[in-house]
Amino acid sequence: MTRRPYRLARVLSAALAAGTLLTGTACSDDGDTDGSRVSDVAASQVAGKRRTPSPTATLTTDGARTALITEADIEDDWNQVEDTQAEHWHDSLLIGRVDVSDFLTAKAQAADCQRLLDSLFDDDLLGRPSGASALRGFEQGDSRLLYQVASYEQTDPQDSLNWMATLPEKCDQFTATDDGAQRTVQVVETALPGVGDAREGLRVTVRGTTGGTQATLTLDVAAVRVGDDAITVTAGGLDGGESDSVGQAVRLGTQRLKDVLAGRTPAPNPSEFD
Repeated sequence: MTRRPYRLARVLSAALAAGTLLTGTACSDDGDTDGSRVSDVAASQVAGKRRTPSPTATLTTDGARTALITEADIEDDWNQVEDTQAEHWHDSLLIGRVDVSDFLTAKAQAADCQRLLDSLFDDDLLGRPSGASALRGFEQGDSRLLYQVASYEQTDPQDSLNWMATLPEKCDQFTATDDGAQRTVQVVETALPGVGDAREGLRVTVRGTTGGTQATLTLDVAAVRVGDDAITVTAGGLDGGESDSVGQAVRLGTQRLKDVLAGRTPAPNPSEFD
C-alpha cells in the first residue's frame, strides 16, 4: 500500500488525472433501527451503548469473500476489476496536512479531519480489521467503487461509526495543504438504507489541483455494522458522487453478510432480497 510522503514511505502514483478516486457513500431510505444514524448531539449517548450482539458465527476469510457484492448487486454499468488493482487505488487529492487555523478547537477537530483524509487514502475508514477481511473493486467510466467486508472482533466498530457521525459538524469545511498546494474539503452527512445494526454515511468533496489541472473529487462513503463485522463502501470520482450505487451496495451487501454469518448461501439474484 502506498504511504503518504510525511509518513514512513508513501509513493504517490503519478497524477491520477482522469478519474482517480476512491469509493463512497449513499443515500436511500431513512429507516432507523437501534444504534442507527448518530447525530453529533446523540453521539455521546450512542457511544455509551453496548454493541448489538451478532447472532452469527465468526467471520472467516472465505466468508468475507463470499459476502462481497458482485456486478449484479449494484446499479448501472459497473465492471469488476482485479483485487490487486483495487488494493492500490489511491487519489493524490486526498493527501495533505489539515490547516489547524480553520478550527475553533484547533487540535482536536483538525486531528479528526486529518484522520478522515488518511483513512480514505488508506482504505481503513473503520480502522485496521482485527479479523478476516476482503475487498472488491469496480469501475464505471472514470468512477470507481471499492467494497470491503471485515471483522473487528478485537476492536469496536461502533466507536468508528460514532466518530464518523461527528464529522459533518467538526469537518464541515477545511483546508488541506500538500507541497504548497491548497485543497478545500467539505463533509456532509448522507442517508443510508435502514440495514444492519448501525450505519453512517458521508459525502466528502475535495477541490484542488491534480496533474496541473483544477479538479473536484467527490466520494460517497458508507459503513454498516453487523455485530462485530462491518462493510464499507467508497465510490465516486472526478465526475461526481455515486450515492445511488452505494445505497444499492449497502442494502444488498448487508444482506449478503448476514446470510454468510448465518451459514446461508447469499442469493445469486439480487431480486431475491427484495
